[in-house]
Amino acid sequence: MSTDTETETQEGDDLEERISNFLRRNFPQIQMHGGSAAIQNIDRETGEVSIQLGGACSGCGISPMTIQAIKSRMVKEIPEINQVHAETGMDGMGGGSGGMSPSFPGESSDDEGGDEGPQAPF
Repeated sequence: MSTDTETETQEGDDLEERISNFLRRNFPQIQMHGGSAAIQNIDRETGEVSIQLGGACSGCGISPMTIQAIKSRMVKEIPEINQVHAETGMDGMGGGSGGMSPSFPGESSDDEGGDEGPQAPF
């Protein structure tokens, strides 16, 4: 006989596993380039997940694009996820927060005009 707590834990483990698989499947270059992506927190009630990029991602110039791609693609591929918070390990050092916020085609309704800069290699 399964209790609600056991069922919730199994569903939570499944969600965490699906998020990990999503990161491995869609962003293998993170690990191939000496970086790492770790799940910091999953709030199943609000559908929010926090991801921390570390290792070589902390000083990488394309990590803002990687973060933006993770944010936009994870909410599309994992129905339980409504919002993704992701950052590099450079808080307070000019990384992750502030500065340029890259965009990707199809991400917003403002797709026309302007140079979006270089495309991420994935």
